[in-house]
Amino acid sequence: MATPASIGRAVICTTVFAGVLPCSFAAAPASASLLPPASRSQLLSAPDAVPTMAIPYIITPERRAMLNTIRFAEGTWRGGLDVGYRVMFGGGLMPNMDRHPDRVIYSSRYASAAAGAYQFMPFTWNLVQRSIGVRGFGPAAQDQGALFLIERRKALPLTDAGNLTPNLTALLAPEWASFPTLAGRSFYGQPVMKYSRLKSFYNVNLVELRRLRDQRRLDLSKSKVCTGSRIACATQL
Repeated sequence: MATPASIGRAVICTTVFAGVLPCSFAAAPASASLLPPASRSQLLSAPDAVPTMAIPYIITPERRAMLNTIRFAEGTWRGGLDVGYRVMFGGGLMPNMDRHPDRVIYSSRYASAAAGAYQFMPFTWNLVQRSIGVRGFGPAAQDQGALFLIERRKALPLTDAGNLTPNLTALLAPEWASFPTLAGRSFYGQPVMKYSRLKSFYNVNLVELRRLRDQRRLDLSKSKVCTGSRIACATQL
């Protein structure tokens, strides 16, 4: 997470936590080579999920692809494993995710207190908590916080359209320094990832996530087919 108060960050480049995302599913692993099975990098909301106070943002393939791409740009992808949610500026891992560590780390020419999969600055995380009421600093809370910031930058409709355009990355550049502006530079003069790399990573993610969503829908539809007697099918719960 880059903001005017952050000094900088070097751009370097999990199992699903039970109960942290109600009304969600981890898609069947199938042949997902980019997205590790049972990781949040492929965790999507259930097809019939609706926003709630606890989970204000449902996670679609389009939104998850964006979340994964932010992690990739911010240097917390870690092969799609959930350990990326524990990364602090400089690459070290926070001991727990009960709260934002709020600790300034010095690395090379830079210093920052950014932490988590989306490199939240402490004051930005405080804004997230005040705005949507997430608790702790766990993976589910971080996902919701990142989506709140995307919406805050008026970029959620473009995110939902499923196309990572230069205009979309430019909208998010003031939030994440690793995203390029339309001029191809960081909004804060920090290391930035090329748009072409982000676009390629995003596209591969989106294709895989949509495939996993469709497979899950197919599996759910098959599970609803009753093959017993007419009486049994009519009375089954």
